[in-house]
Amino acid sequence: MEYFINCNSSTLAPYTDPLDELRAAHLYRRLGFSASVQTINAAVGQTADTLIDNLVDQALALAPIAPPAWADWTNDDYPADDDLAGQLRRAQQEEFATAYGNSLLDNNLRDRLSFFWSNHFVTEIDVYNCNSFLYYYINCLQRNAIGNFRTFVSEIGLTSAMLYYLDGVRNRGNNPNENYARELYELFTLGEGNNYTEDDIIETAKAISGYTENGEVGCTQVTFDPTEFNTENKTIFGQTGNWGYDDVINILFTERPNEIAWFICKKLYEFFVHPDSDDADGNAQAIINGMAATFTSNNFELAPVLRQLFKSQHFFDEDAIGVIIKSPFDLYMNLIKETGFTYDDSTVINVIDASRLIGQTLFDPFDVAGWQRDRQWINTNFIIGRWLTSEVFLERFFQANPEQFRTLAMDAVGAGDANTSNPETVVRALVNKFTPKGLLTDQDFENAMDAFKIDDVPENYYSPDYIAGGLSLWILSASLEVPTQVYVLLRHLSREPEFQLK
Repeated sequence: MEYFINCNSSTLAPYTDPLDELRAAHLYRRLGFSASVQTINAAVGQTADTLIDNLVDQALALAPIAPPAWADWTNDDYPADDDLAGQLRRAQQEEFATAYGNSLLDNNLRDRLSFFWSNHFVTEIDVYNCNSFLYYYINCLQRNAIGNFRTFVSEIGLTSAMLYYLDGVRNRGNNPNENYARELYELFTLGEGNNYTEDDIIETAKAISGYTENGEVGCTQVTFDPTEFNTENKTIFGQTGNWGYDDVINILFTERPNEIAWFICKKLYEFFVHPDSDDADGNAQAIINGMAATFTSNNFELAPVLRQLFKSQHFFDEDAIGVIIKSPFDLYMNLIKETGFTYDDSTVINVIDASRLIGQTLFDPFDVAGWQRDRQWINTNFIIGRWLTSEVFLERFFQANPEQFRTLAMDAVGAGDANTSNPETVVRALVNKFTPKGLLTDQDFENAMDAFKIDDVPENYYSPDYIAGGLSLWILSASLEVPTQVYVLLRHLSREPEFQLK
């Protein structure tokens, strides 16, 4: 897979042209997990200003997943038998994973962002092993995903999932644990080595000590124990006092606003625009500078930064389209959204299971640094897994209802061509639907045509002069072979390099 160098020279100036199909599809691939033909068609002709405002406003207004019945369970609520307790815990995790997976598929910017933040404020359920902690962690991500980043940092650090994962629950005043303090600066707010010292880490660890009270029963939410708090004066970023947790957040955002803004805007840029922010001509750096200025001037509110970026000429530039490798979740969820095929909770579980097979386990990134994304998704094992699992999804959809493949093709070509007798019209529409900018060469397109013209159909079947059994020519809306042809074409496309991009 060729790695794309960032040659995007456009600015943060607003993109004012009405959206065409290419850019509407690009928008939904980046802000959600793609979209149906109908959703993209509805976006064509709209302005980025109006559409982005609507999507951001919807994300801001969306309520988090409702708490499950077990949201506040402790170990005492589970069966005494370890095997039965384990089964129940796994069933609850699957229930919640299904609910969250459906939220992702609902294609709202809020959960595209909550998923992004789960790879920034990383925890691993295998480490803290408590479903209640998991629920409140995801709740925190959803509530803050497009809110105030300063509030987000403060709240995420006090979730029990994070306190257990990064040893905050073991951070006692007389024996400070530096783990969370280090990651707070290195991974969550400033970036590795960016204007903080080892002394800042040590002093911060003392200031955030005391969140150690977890009761006598495991899986109990962690609270503050003042007897475990370090009451000495601490010096953090040159500021001295008997600082506590809230003081740390205040000092951090007061003393290092520019570093925070740059670090976070760089991550947002690399996730939503291009994985290469260190481009040779420095234009990406200028874009990040502009985003960072917006971030600080809006008191670390995320929505203004995202509105600015998503409405920009830079975001819609030709060189921003199709340059990010799909994550496993992108791969399968895009397929579901773009086909419009019928799915249910079992499909969502299949997505979660298949994603785990090719490197992305829901609620459980590799380590505190998270999934490294992009080129890391592609290696010899993973690419074969991507092909095979995509084919399994397509096969299941075909077995469930072959005719939905014909419907997909008819939707893709549009009402005016629903009765077309030209297979090239169909193949081109589907290629354009499932690849960001089409296939690379004319020969690649011819190969796709050959796949569509399945082996047991004679070439002259597509000629206007062909007549068999009293029926003349091939017709998209009526010919019996069409569902199989579309199915075979999608299997073929799923192995193309361009299909792996968004």
